[in-house]
Amino acid sequence: MAVKKSLIFIFFTCFVIISCKKEKLFTDSSAKLDFSTDTVQFDTVFTTIGSATLNFKIYNPYNQPIKISSIRLAKGNASFFRLNINGVSTRQLNDVELDAKDSMYIFVEVHIDPLNSNNPLVVQDSIVFETNGNMQDIKLVAFGQDVNLINGKIIQSDTTWTNTKPFLVYNSMLVDSGVTLNILAGTKIYFHKDSRLYVLGTLIANGNKDEPVLFRNDRLEHWYDDVPGQWAGIYFATAKSNNDIVYGSKDNKLNYCEIKNAIIGVQADTNMTQYQDNPTVTISNTKILNMNAVGIYGQGAYIQAYNNVIANCGQFAVALTTGGKYQFYHCTIYNTWQYANRQTPSVLLNNYYQDVNGVYQVRPLNEATFINCIIYGNLENEVGFDAIYAETFNYKFTNSLLKIADTTDILNIHYENVFTNHTPGLKNPDNDDFSLDTLSFCIDKGDNSINQYPFNIDILENFRDNKPDLGAYERQNLK
Repeated sequence: MAVKKSLIFIFFTCFVIISCKKEKLFTDSSAKLDFSTDTVQFDTVFTTIGSATLNFKIYNPYNQPIKISSIRLAKGNASFFRLNINGVSTRQLNDVELDAKDSMYIFVEVHIDPLNSNNPLVVQDSIVFETNGNMQDIKLVAFGQDVNLINGKIIQSDTTWTNTKPFLVYNSMLVDSGVTLNILAGTKIYFHKDSRLYVLGTLIANGNKDEPVLFRNDRLEHWYDDVPGQWAGIYFATAKSNNDIVYGSKDNKLNYCEIKNAIIGVQADTNMTQYQDNPTVTISNTKILNMNAVGIYGQGAYIQAYNNVIANCGQFAVALTTGGKYQFYHCTIYNTWQYANRQTPSVLLNNYYQDVNGVYQVRPLNEATFINCIIYGNLENEVGFDAIYAETFNYKFTNSLLKIADTTDILNIHYENVFTNHTPGLKNPDNDDFSLDTLSFCIDKGDNSINQYPFNIDILENFRDNKPDLGAYERQNLK
């Protein structure tokens, strides 16, 4: 019996020793790893901010484990890239073992420092793998650009931004009261996630037809080009001083701008010197596209807008609320939001708000004028009214194309020579071309009484004739 126990013990011991014996490494000099890609490419990233992390996989194709002697960046400590291997952030890691037929992820991050260059940067490196004396590499490429970084900054003196190199707004920014920020033609302003441009003073963004001022998100990979909601928007605000004096942004101008991919494109709050001669903001020759919520949002403000395109908004293209004064001329408001089931009309007019105590406070809508405009979308009704006390609710649509469900009211004093429920005939709105096609219904339907400067020139600087077209574009080759 003792002999039998001894034999069992010896057998068990040998089994454990054999089981625990480490599998022999594959040491052939011909050994090569397999990779999920041969190049890791970052689209445009900004200096000082870096980029999202990318990854790829490496594979051991053999039936034995293999030791990778070295995984390193070719440029070493001078590289703009960093690696993360098995949870270790590094530029080089030695003696990495990979089991038979196994794989692992390698994560790559790029961080581009300012190089005082006004041109796009191409940053290149490679990851070198050494296995049994055999060398392989993965190419790394990042397209970067030097920027003026505006990180939570308050602009406290009159300032001019030029198009020398782009601006990146990180953690929002503020133009202080009594201060003017001038932005010249061709300037590009990129906004990081959730960042907003607050204006208590004055913003003058003055582009031109060939060099608009660009406001957009900072993710420049092509698949982010039209994705809404990537930054907060431009907000013309009001505030209270220590002695309860209310002051607000005034005399703002957005001319030849492109505002893309925000939550609210342009928001103008109550102007406490209400209905002065100059609007809170004048928006002209501007495209406001791909807003998660609202394109132009007025809250008791004075907004003048002409030759604008406001399109593809998740709630309202234009929401004019809590009263105010609003003038829209030759605007193309076209909303075929595709990301969800939109329930709200493209244009909303409202003359009240609900205070903190739940009490409704009426704010007169002194004027909401739409002349020679297109208001169209994929809902049955694209114009909505939300009013208390009709005598404080003044609006008028003149020579405009409206998509509305109920046409019984169009003969009243709020409508003059309007056109309902015709397809406008735009060239290619799905590809952001909102000009009129050759058979457009909107040709020659405009009111000629406003055909003087600046309303007699369209968004492309073409002169309108004595039968102006509706919307921001004048169809030239038919005149």
